[in-house]
Amino acid sequence: MAEVTHEGTGAPEHGAGFPPFKTETFPGQIFWLAITFAFLFVMLWRVAGPRIKGAIHIRREAINGDIRAAEAARAESQAAGAAYQNALATARKKAQALAEETRVALNAEIATGKADAEAEAGRLTAAADARINESRAAARGHVKGAAEAAAIAIVAKLTGETVSAADAAAALEKA
Repeated sequence: MAEVTHEGTGAPEHGAGFPPFKTETFPGQIFWLAITFAFLFVMLWRVAGPRIKGAIHIRREAINGDIRAAEAARAESQAAGAAYQNALATARKKAQALAEETRVALNAEIATGKADAEAEAGRLTAAADARINESRAAARGHVKGAAEAAAIAIVAKLTGETVSAADAAAALEKA
């Protein structure tokens, strides 16, 4: 076949159209497609497939190992949580017992202090009553003396006679 060239481009002229769409080249294209497909299929089946399966198997084992480790960690944390709750409950019981013991001790101290304060108040009240009684007796003595002096002065003023202190005291006792 003689090549026809264009004068200006120097490129050989082939028929019009896109070469893969030319029907004259279909049998060769189908042949090479089958060869390429068979080669790629064998490569995937014999080389890439086992590698992919191995990677999937390794990854699945890693995931399953991680899941087992997570389950073990969860069980361990639940056991630690239960131990913590038990320790917390024990500590609360001890704290409540200590608080009750302290409350009882403080109530006993308060009762003792209250009894001491009441005894001291009773002693001070008795001392105050004694002082009051002494003051009353002294006041009665002063009133009696003032009344005797007033009686003597009244009798002297009214009658002009002088009355003795003993007579005035006897008259006041009668009255």
